[in-house]
Amino acid sequence: MTVDGRKGNLWLLVGPLLLLALVSMSVGKYAGPAEIAGALRAALSGQPSDPVLSTVLWNVRLPRVAGAMLIGAALAAAGATYQGLFRNPLVSPDILGVSGGASLGAVIGIFLSLPVLAIQTISFAGGLLAVAAVYAVGLAIRGRDPALTLVLAGIAIGALVGAGISLIKILADPYDQLPAITYWLLGSLTAITRLDIVSILPALLIGLVPLVLFRWRMNLMTLGDEEAQTLGVDTRVTRALLIAAATLITAAAVSVSGVIGWIGLVIPHIARMLVGPDFRRLLPASMIAGAAYLLVVDMLARSIALVEVPLGILTAAVGAPFFLWLLASGRKAWQ
Repeated sequence: MTVDGRKGNLWLLVGPLLLLALVSMSVGKYAGPAEIAGALRAALSGQPSDPVLSTVLWNVRLPRVAGAMLIGAALAAAGATYQGLFRNPLVSPDILGVSGGASLGAVIGIFLSLPVLAIQTISFAGGLLAVAAVYAVGLAIRGRDPALTLVLAGIAIGALVGAGISLIKILADPYDQLPAITYWLLGSLTAITRLDIVSILPALLIGLVPLVLFRWRMNLMTLGDEEAQTLGVDTRVTRALLIAAATLITAAAVSVSGVIGWIGLVIPHIARMLVGPDFRRLLPASMIAGAAYLLVVDMLARSIALVEVPLGILTAAVGAPFFLWLLASGRKAWQ
């Protein structure tokens, strides 16, 4: 089966993705493939099953697999959007301060010993506020390339946010709060619940709808502002709308998983090599690849060591060498 942009059918990749999700549900220390398959058969046939296995399946594994797919897809979709908007292959959700702002919000919540839901809410708000600050700086500075101004403002706001996180880590209780902060910043799906999934679904859907509806305008935006305006696109409004949408889904994802880097940077490159730069195909390809990638990484995190490895460590270990190879190979598929 080919996934070439002109010949392939992306919907054919949904089947393997669901199969991968089933495999992911069977990976873990407390129940193997046979036990999970038995619990699934019992649930589908209405037969009684082991309550412990049912709890593992429905309250632990299923939310975790669903979370990995949603978060991987969201981060990859946001990365593809940012890279196209800024016409820069190095841009990712981190560059506009989304991840940093969400991290600062979560760190403040942990430092204040707030409930989990409050921490997620503050994290979500932090991501949105960081991008709002970046965009406000971009609007205030006139006479420069607006895309470049936004990227540079994102780097500066990100540095400020990083300083705030470092300050709170210094002030935090070293035996309780500091380990929690450090582990959250490395990213994990260990504690994700069905309530977490339900809580982020509206934000993910609201953010993805504009990306899907405006995918053809996104193609025009990659030509540059002057060309897009010549073809009738209001670049300022379109850019603001797409940035807001990508930011919304990134902040929602980070608020429940912590910081999982490299997905928004690397996965769009892989998708672009598979289906080309046409955003109409690049967006779904990035989402499918992002979901599959985070499923695989999460399975590795649960199985390669006696203790669970934070996801951010694994995504960096895989993403950094791949990106170096990408740079060395001189690929220009994003164009």
